[in-house]
Amino acid sequence: MEPRTISAIVADLRSLGVSRGSSPRLPDGARPPAEMLDGWARAAALADSDVRQAAIWAIREAAHAGGLIPASIHSLYVARGKDRWTNATVPAMNLRGWTYQTCRAAFRAARKMDAGLLIFEQALAEAVYAKQTPAEYTAAVLAAGLREGHRGPIFLQADHDQVNAASYAADPAREVERLSAVIREQIAASFFNIDVDASTVVDLSLPTLVEQQRLNAELTAKFTRLVRNLEPKGVTISVGAEIGEVGAHNTTPDELRAFMATYPKALAAAGGGAGITKVSVNSGTYHGGKVLPDGTLAKVPVAFDTLAEISRVGRTEFGLAGAVQHGASTLPMDYFGKFPESGTVEIHLALGFNNLIFDHPKLPQAVKDEIRAYCFTHHADERKPDHTEAQFIYTTRKKAWAGMKRRFWDLPADIQETLMGSLEDMFRDMFERMRVGGTTALVAKFAEAPVVPVAAPAVLADALTR
Repeated sequence: MEPRTISAIVADLRSLGVSRGSSPRLPDGARPPAEMLDGWARAAALADSDVRQAAIWAIREAAHAGGLIPASIHSLYVARGKDRWTNATVPAMNLRGWTYQTCRAAFRAARKMDAGLLIFEQALAEAVYAKQTPAEYTAAVLAAGLREGHRGPIFLQADHDQVNAASYAADPAREVERLSAVIREQIAASFFNIDVDASTVVDLSLPTLVEQQRLNAELTAKFTRLVRNLEPKGVTISVGAEIGEVGAHNTTPDELRAFMATYPKALAAAGGGAGITKVSVNSGTYHGGKVLPDGTLAKVPVAFDTLAEISRVGRTEFGLAGAVQHGASTLPMDYFGKFPESGTVEIHLALGFNNLIFDHPKLPQAVKDEIRAYCFTHHADERKPDHTEAQFIYTTRKKAWAGMKRRFWDLPADIQETLMGSLEDMFRDMFERMRVGGTTALVAKFAEAPVVPVAAPAVLADALTR
């Protein structure tokens, strides 16, 4: 495939009927052909800055024209809080690398089972260590949706917008501004779903649960108000909170009540607006699973009773959609059917997809060796004294995406299709167990998805006026 240039992208856009002027737009219904989308997606991931920005804009504009609209899941979750829909758990998929191809596999699985209730998310840490900006992530998801014939709202989510407790203790104003800047960038990239994580500042040494959760609630309210100030006209961005850090003690219903004793008042004092619709808790899992010395995963018990009770309390007492489960993609597949049964509204899935790709028998051994070498070359200082080599590689190799991005794009086409086929099977199995098949109509009924135009980057806008 020939690398895209600004002039090539301009030619592509003109072939699709882009308007001229200072605010170029594609006509409704315009859909780039497959080869053009592949070229734009590759440029959005790998090209130099100007070409990358042009490709990202072209994809986002084509998505709007083609009926793929970045949207907030807020109204859907409000409806869930009122029991207007039940018996489904939303998969929120963190895709750390090879995002375009992995998303294509997800959309293929979704199309075959009419699944619309899906979230594509990115954590701040993932954007950093995988060298994948929010705008690049957005482009990969939307290009994949276009490529696979998807239409309708696309839920892009910022996961773990986390307050650094040490930095906050040292300089609260500076830490708030740091995270505020992150949120601004995410919203500009059409992440219209934001999960705020201030659970890091919970102080369990304080005498009451309300006091322990107070700063968490106050900071979550502050960032909720920031989101309300930044959200585009016609969009109510979905905001989630976190009260139990994954890997810590299991969250209790009384901790949720303690958080909510402060949060609504703090939000009102900050200026008001719509509040959170969900709350992330800990129920016994670990991000990425708990790895044993031989590199295999320990079987982790999930406290489904905790998820069920907190979801019930959240809905009946506070109108929330329910509890959110993190660290789920490495759980046994037969666990996934239990999440809808427990009333869990959303689960976050990440490392399981990464593991499938990196451990796939069709992935050349040379590539696996490069991943291992990258870990030792760039992250050896992160190895814990008691970690075996297998544990170190397992916990670190997700960061190899920063150096392996082009390598995966350049894999032979047959290997790429094989990997995508295996991913599609994994997505389909998860989606079926989480009962999100047949949810396109549900999404259409409750989701509000106004088009939020995106300004063309200067270098592309200038070229389009010539």
